[in-house]
Amino acid sequence: MSNCEQMYQPQPRLVEAALSWLQDGAERHIIPITANSYPESLLNIDDAPLLLFAQGNIDCIAQPSIAMVGARNASAAGRELAYSWANQLAGAGWGVTSGLALGIDGACHQGALDSGGSTIAVLGSGLSNIYPKRHQALAQRIIDQGVLLSEYWPAQGPLKHHFPQRNRIVSGLSYGLVVVEAGLKSGSLISARLAAEQGREVFAVPGSVHDNGRHGCHWLIQQGAKLVTDPVDIIEELAPQWRFQPSLLATQLPPSTLLDSVGYEVTPVDIVVQRSELPVEVVITQLIEMELDGLVVAVPGGYVRRKGG
Repeated sequence: MSNCEQMYQPQPRLVEAALSWLQDGAERHIIPITANSYPESLLNIDDAPLLLFAQGNIDCIAQPSIAMVGARNASAAGRELAYSWANQLAGAGWGVTSGLALGIDGACHQGALDSGGSTIAVLGSGLSNIYPKRHQALAQRIIDQGVLLSEYWPAQGPLKHHFPQRNRIVSGLSYGLVVVEAGLKSGSLISARLAAEQGREVFAVPGSVHDNGRHGCHWLIQQGAKLVTDPVDIIEELAPQWRFQPSLLATQLPPSTLLDSVGYEVTPVDIVVQRSELPVEVVITQLIEMELDGLVVAVPGGYVRRKGG
């Protein structure tokens, strides 16, 4: 019986086990597709899960997030980059969504947690059956600081076909998806395809042409994915979608305050952030506003203040 059939016609033992699981902790939740707490971003994807099982802080689900995926057998450099970028993105206020797998996924979750930010892990197994076992401790950290999600009954073990299925949830929860490191046969390319079909932005990190672990990223760039070399590239691309978030509007300052941080020479966004001491997403949102007002000009490498501005 498929997972969809199990949800439409659940066996009584599955329902009883799920209710028992639910009662074992206040941080456990069962979210039907009709609930107000069901992620709005998932409602419009193909084959939206009828039920979500969650463990942790479900408020994280509503936070704007960026999906980060990549190879399980990632290189040390790939894991370091994934950790660093996730750390910066989460520190800037974005949630980081991934799949709890070994390699890039795990590094992304850890980077987000260490920033003090939040992360969402979407599992290919039930939440009582954490997979991979090696990430039991990481899963507990995510419960304490983020949220674990699954569409599978709590006791369900991992099955091979579950992982491509869960990828649609990883991408569906997010504004965009970043492929950090992937070969041509990587499952991350499935995630990228699903993200594109869902209308999400797809980003890919380039690398050496001699590195087989980067060939999938290069192929995605050839197909139209956006090449990114810094987390700021991602935030700058997605910031307009987040510009009306109340949290950002509450922290905005008069344009003249930020304008003082932009020079008459090319000023990179990270320098504007450093000078203004504002969150990067606030800086980018206000730079876009100032560009529309004719106070600054976007140029390769950053922004330039207009003469007389």
